[in-house]
Amino acid sequence: MGSNKLKVRRLPLLPLRGLLVYPSMVLHLDVGREKSVKALEKAMVDDSMILLCSQSEVNIEEPNTDDIYRIGTISKVRQMLKLPNGTIRVLVEGIMRAEVTEYLANDEFYEVTAKELPEESGDDPEIDALMRTVLTQFEHYIQLSKKVTPETLAAVSDIDDPGRLADVISSHLPLKIKDKQEVLETIDVGKRLEKLLAILNNEREVLELERKISQRVKKQMEKTQKEYYLREQMKAIQKELGEKEGRAGEAQELRAKLEEKQVPEKVEDKIEKEIDRLEKMPSSSAEGSVVRNYIDWLLSLPWNQKTPDDLDIHKAEEILDDDHYGLEKPKERVLEYLSVQKMVQKLKGPILCLVGPPGVGKTSIARSIARSMGREFVRISLGGVRDEAEIRGHRRTYVGAMPGRIIQGIKQAGSLNPVFLLDEIDKMSMDFRGDPSAALLEVLDPEQNNTFSDHFIEIPFDLSNVMFITTANAVHNIPRPLLDRMEMLYIPGYTEIEKLEISRKYLLPKQRRDHGLQENQLTVGEDALMQIIRGYTREAGVRGLEQQLASVCRKAAKKIVSYPDLEVEVSKGDLDDYLGSPKFRYNLAEEQDQVGAVTGLAWTEVGGDTLTIEVTIMEGSGKLTLTGKLGDVMKESAQAAFSYTRSKAKELNIAPDFHEKYDIHIHIPEGAIPKDGPSAGISMCTALISALTQIPVSREVAMTGEITLRGRVLPIGGLKEKTLAAHRAGIRKVVIPKDNEKDIQDIPESVREELSFYPVSHMDEVLRESLVEKVEV
Repeated sequence: MGSNKLKVRRLPLLPLRGLLVYPSMVLHLDVGREKSVKALEKAMVDDSMILLCSQSEVNIEEPNTDDIYRIGTISKVRQMLKLPNGTIRVLVEGIMRAEVTEYLANDEFYEVTAKELPEESGDDPEIDALMRTVLTQFEHYIQLSKKVTPETLAAVSDIDDPGRLADVISSHLPLKIKDKQEVLETIDVGKRLEKLLAILNNEREVLELERKISQRVKKQMEKTQKEYYLREQMKAIQKELGEKEGRAGEAQELRAKLEEKQVPEKVEDKIEKEIDRLEKMPSSSAEGSVVRNYIDWLLSLPWNQKTPDDLDIHKAEEILDDDHYGLEKPKERVLEYLSVQKMVQKLKGPILCLVGPPGVGKTSIARSIARSMGREFVRISLGGVRDEAEIRGHRRTYVGAMPGRIIQGIKQAGSLNPVFLLDEIDKMSMDFRGDPSAALLEVLDPEQNNTFSDHFIEIPFDLSNVMFITTANAVHNIPRPLLDRMEMLYIPGYTEIEKLEISRKYLLPKQRRDHGLQENQLTVGEDALMQIIRGYTREAGVRGLEQQLASVCRKAAKKIVSYPDLEVEVSKGDLDDYLGSPKFRYNLAEEQDQVGAVTGLAWTEVGGDTLTIEVTIMEGSGKLTLTGKLGDVMKESAQAAFSYTRSKAKELNIAPDFHEKYDIHIHIPEGAIPKDGPSAGISMCTALISALTQIPVSREVAMTGEITLRGRVLPIGGLKEKTLAAHRAGIRKVVIPKDNEKDIQDIPESVREELSFYPVSHMDEVLRESLVEKVEV
């Protein structure tokens, strides 16, 4: 090109917001700012030429000279149109680049002096190569971008001027104003093309990434839409077929069940939430079966279902009397409960504990109580339970988790107010898994059990309407806090008369039924029944008696099958054929008075029992030997008896040095059976004194009581059971501690009539009643 002199022009300046005009570009502008409008008017007055420069910040309403780029485009205003809202729309055509050299003082609009920046062009192979590369890249860009039409490529391809090519392509790219301004400010054509090439490469990479991302998203969306579409199709097909499958059908089924069932609001909300959770879970989810199991449990529990109580006292009394002979106290207690229930309509369920030896009817009376009240009956056995979760359930996080036995029993009953029997409560144990008896404290407390919390169910459950009955053989095995929550009802063993009645009214008819025998086919005489009771069983209850009667029925059935018309009558003399020889001797009392042998009375978990205490004196060095598998307490009682005897040797006419000259052996027969407790104290002392004085002990006397070193007789427990054992053994006189006199009234009248009781407070009185000859004390 020719001269290096650049032409300087005086021009009005129009700042552009968010827009940039390149040379050779034609575009519409909307002008609204007052200064800009005046600049346009000035341009129109002169030669329609105006300098268009971009603002560096779009948001500036009144830009300073520093806010406007120095390089812009001299443009010609081709057309101007005033719009109704006061804005002016102009059509401008970029002519050439120009740089602001100076801002002139003008308050109405921006006026500047600007020097023109013409482009240099020539035949340069490098520029040709750059042009081709730029066109190729622009073509790739158009293919990737949907914002530029293919027609634009055709129009751009015809441009021969490299500077114009760069400007036109830049104008079509969605660049920031800052980037466009950089292209505008690059006067050298080669550098401008290189800059454009870098921009195109960058844009193309961004577009490729965008395309990859959009394809990935599209695939994901297509998959989701496809699944949704298929699921909807499946629902429609199932609806047509009337089938319910998958989680949706399952949830629908559960909601229908929930609508049918009357449950408290809190429970309903919980079930609703769980059903929603289940519905959102995929069918293959392992947790789905856990949630489903939980919902099923919540729906199966009787949250509001109760059985109406039958409060007819006379009818209840009849049922109890029909089912059981005797057992006056438990029956009376149930009738009291029913009476109060009738008076107040609402009563928290009592907790009764039936304590007694095996076979006395504890479990069956609980069943009769349920029948007499018209309630459902549930029985769970606690024997051997040693895991707290058995009572309170497992948390749902565990595999195979399930509710505890209490909630399971309530579900089984299907009622909120069953009679709930907790059998063998004294047989629970504890280990590292926790103490189940501690978990029962909440269950068996009327103040707490209206909000019983099971780990699996989680929602508090009301057990206050349940009538809990527990059974135990021995009270001392039950933890004290649990014992406090229960009302004790002691069921002692039966007397012979009671056993006779029970076998006649209940056991024999039941066994006849069980063995398919008619009443006329087998009759057992009263004398035979009494002989079975005395000679073939020795127990507090009637379980062994029932087994012996079953044996008689089996033998009779065998005879009747052989001779169908036979009617079997069993009398006392026939029992050897049916049951073999008697296992026990009826009259266990000694047949004659014995020296050094005393009949003691013992309490066991299966009822009372008699035990013979024997003492033998031998010459020796004063050694005391105790045999018969005795516990520590019993050994200590023997030592106390020995010390008392030594202290009273002179008064009893015993050689004072007997403990140095003689060895004493105290033995209690049936050595394989463990024996313990202090209540044989006076028996051992009496046997020892009898052996040393050689005065026999009356065979008709049995005794029980604890001894002190001073000879005082202390009270004992289990008097009723011990007295029944004495009665069974044929004893006529029973020596008991004075403090136990009040317990005589608990002994059945038929037994009281046949026995003589001798309450004693000191060992002297014991000797007076038991030894056949008087001992001077």
